[in-house]
Amino acid sequence: MNLKIKVANRLIGEEEPAFIIAEAGSNHNGKLSQAKELIDAASRGGVDAVKFQLFKAEFLYAPQHPAFSIVKENEFPRDWLAELTTYANKKGILFLASVFDREAVDLLMKTDTPAFKIASSDTVNLPLLRYAASKKKPIFLSTAMCNLADIYEAIEVIRNEGNEQIVLMQCSALYPTEPSQVHLRAMDALKGAFRRPVGFSDHSLGILLPPVAVARGACAIEKHFTLSRKMKGPDHSYAIEPDELKLMAQNIRTVEQSLGSLEKVMLPEEKKLARRESLFARQDIGQNKEITAEMIEVKRPATGVEARFFLAFVGRKAKRAIKKGDPLLWQDAEA
Repeated sequence: MNLKIKVANRLIGEEEPAFIIAEAGSNHNGKLSQAKELIDAASRGGVDAVKFQLFKAEFLYAPQHPAFSIVKENEFPRDWLAELTTYANKKGILFLASVFDREAVDLLMKTDTPAFKIASSDTVNLPLLRYAASKKKPIFLSTAMCNLADIYEAIEVIRNEGNEQIVLMQCSALYPTEPSQVHLRAMDALKGAFRRPVGFSDHSLGILLPPVAVARGACAIEKHFTLSRKMKGPDHSYAIEPDELKLMAQNIRTVEQSLGSLEKVMLPEEKKLARRESLFARQDIGQNKEITAEMIEVKRPATGVEARFFLAFVGRKAKRAIKKGDPLLWQDAEA
């Protein structure tokens, strides 16, 4: 029942800043230079990590399947891994990847990945989950197309490998996702059922929903981004562009600042303004004179007895002569 995990030097969980993942997906378009540009953009965007996807067509589909050629065209060349991991680290962000097969897990272990991402399609791929979990790295586990039983089984498989480092990611497998299909309240159900850190992998258009999710308690955010939505490829059209990525990250940090404390008290800065009422003398009040309601008025600033004690002040005797307009203080009157 771990409500916080650690990825590299970052804690992820309740009351920690949201861990923001810029999902590059297959938006590298098969070009190493473009992959580096995506890392540059993610670094400038102020996110915590950039992520690619290590799918391989022959591990997912038979050659005669209609999707085989599309997947093949958009593969991430695995010989880029070491170079891009080093490049991302130099840019000050983490390099992450989604794994779809054991070979990808092994390659990421060689580059000392700080965590694995399991896509929703593989949340029920228990052999892959078991193998990835055995490496004792944190796992971001997407939950689209899953019910609670599927998620429970996946978590138990990971835990049985001695790995408790799991972040559940609420998402849908629709690209793009309509707002009515997002179901942010499901994060509450996941957190209540499994007592794990819960994040949000957003496939909706625009940048509105990730900050909203953080306000509802998401501890991690994943969002597809691209250098330009005008580019050709399956992931570009619904992704956000670099300027939007930066604004999204800024909005998330602003939301986090706004969440503040569970306490409901007057702020120190509010006290300085003294924009509240208190009790003042409506007229001169002589020493030993009994104070009546007609002698008191409620005015600003709040430098005297609080206005709520109006009736408690009535009937007391003045210990000293009080001038008209003076704030009334407890020490000015006998009990």
